[in-house]
Parts: sequence; C-alpha cells; structure tokens
Amino acid sequence: MTHRDDCRCGCALASWAADSGPAAPAGGILGCGAYLPERVVDNVEAAASAGVTPQWIETRTGILARRYAHPDQAASDLAERAARAALRDAGLGADQLSLVVVATSTPDFPQPPTACLLQDRIGARHAAAFDINAVCSGFVYALEAARRMVPPGGHALVVGVDIYSRIIDPADRRTVSLFGDGAGAVVVGPVTEGRGVVATRLASHGEYHDLIKVPAGGSRMPASKETLQDGLHYFTMDGYGVKTFVRDHLPGAVHRFLSATGVAPTAIRHFVPHQANGRMIDALLPELNLPNATVHRTLRHYGNTGAASVPVTLAAARDHLTPGDLVLLAGFGGGMTTGLTLLRW
Repeated sequence: MTHRDDCRCGCALASWAADSGPAAPAGGILGCGAYLPERVVDNVEAAASAGVTPQWIETRTGILARRYAHPDQAASDLAERAARAALRDAGLGADQLSLVVVATSTPDFPQPPTACLLQDRIGARHAAAFDINAVCSGFVYALEAARRMVPPGGHALVVGVDIYSRIIDPADRRTVSLFGDGAGAVVVGPVTEGRGVVATRLASHGEYHDLIKVPAGGSRMPASKETLQDGLHYFTMDGYGVKTFVRDHLPGAVHRFLSATGVAPTAIRHFVPHQANGRMIDALLPELNLPNATVHRTLRHYGNTGAASVPVTLAAARDHLTPGDLVLLAGFGGGMTTGLTLLRW
C-alpha cells in the first residue's frame, strides 16, 4: 500500500510497505551463499593511493581490508559463485528455479541484464531473469520483488553483487577507503508455517539523488573522450550528506516499521545492516534501540560491498541463526533508498 510518512527532519516521504496479511505470498530463505574475491587490499595499499594513512582509514571507517575482483572477473562471475553456494545450501538445482533476480549497480554491461548472464551460466533454463538497481538497498528490493513474483510453490534466486573497485577513483579517500567487491545470494521458496518473511518496507527519497552518483556513462551524459578525461565515470559520494540522511531517516523508519508490524524492538534477535561504515553503524545503534539483537558485521575485512553487503553478512551470520529467531535486514543507499525486511528464521 502507498502512504505518507513524516521523517525526523519534517519532510513527507512516500514509501511502499508489504505485510504478512492474506494478500502477501508465503516464502522465506531456504539457502544462503557468498563469494568474496581472493585479492585482499589492506589499508596500507588503499591509503597509499589516497594520500592518507592506514590509521586514518581504520579510525573513520572501522575497516581493515577489502577484496578486489581479478581483472578478468565481472559481476556475473562473482554472482555465479555466490549463487552456486546458495543453491547447494538450499539443496536445489538451478533447473528448479522459476526466477533469477540480480541487484547491482555495477553490471557486466549496460545491456543485457546481468541476471540473464547468470541464468545461462548456472543453467536456470526455466527461470525468468532481470536486474534491479537500488544501489546499496538493492538486495532488499530484489528479495521482495522475488517473493512477490515467484509462482506458488516455486523457487527464486536473489543475488546482490557489486564490483566497486572498477568505478572508484583510487585517489578519492572518501570512497577508496570504504568500498570493496563481493556477491551474496539467497534462495527463496516455500517454508513451514510461521517462518519466512514477516514484512517488508521499501522507501525512496529522490530529492537526495545527488548524494551518490556516477555522473557519466548514461543517456544524460554519454561516454566520451571528455568525460573520461574529467573522471566523470567514477563513483562520487557526499559522505557528510549520506551520513546525515541515514541518521535522520533510518531510526525512525525502523521504529515505524516494527510498530506497524506489531513487533517489539526487544523481540529482534539479529540485525543485519548494510555495511556502509563501521562508525556510522556504531552511531546508529543507540537510536535504533534493539537491545537484544546481535549486530552482524563483515565490513572489517570486506568493506562496503554495495548491494552484496546484506546477503554477504547474512550468509556469514547463517550458523548463528536459530529457527524462530526474528532477523531484521536493513539496506540504505543511493537514490536515496531504504529497505527493511523482517524475517522469522
């Protein structure tokens, strides 16, 4: 349903919410998988190109290292490794999939969809396939799209993947200190009664679209010799603006979401946030007020992996989740976009 929320800064926000009422399809996560490239880029290497110290990066981000894809690896290569791991975990074959959804803002090509490349690689011959770009919220968006679209009794593969090492300026300390490459995947399908996705809330705040962007390479500013010379194909981010947006919007969104769902904050056992910045997560936790939740993190060794960060972290948390636990996923990213999903594991 569509409604209006009032954020802490006083502006009206349009959001879309899905609940677990009769109209909402059943479904949950049957398997998880992740893949991080082999190349480790520590803070010494990242700091050298950005003109800062390793201590500067760790102090401001909580990150010690990140992974970079090999030059011959693209998003579909990372996605394939994560997808196969998730299928193994779920005990399913790719030919049993009805849907493949890939969340990414760094696809192999502008066209065709990376999801179609992945579909071919894994042999998901009976699956429809498409991409979603909601930047770092993309996995939560893709998870809800798949849950809504998969036919009754069917199975969907949902992948979050990004290769930010290809679009960051190595001299830009604001981005090179944060971002790495990776892929995470889940298989969605029928689960026993009382388990699975409880509720989802997605919201977009287009008035903040300038905070995160890649200026060139699209129809607004096509690739040219000039755009390459001016570095307009690099990812850019207003770090202070992003931090302010998340501080002003995410805690209120979480409180309203849980209230509307009828779940007390004390009932949340696991919190899996987008791995944007360790210091940002630290600052958010008191305002989120999830006193009984284990906060799962992977950014210390993997950095911010964009749309991959939530599923990568969920896969890392997999062995710590007990059936019946309430798990809150939180994505936020360029657009600006936010996405919240509550799972009964």
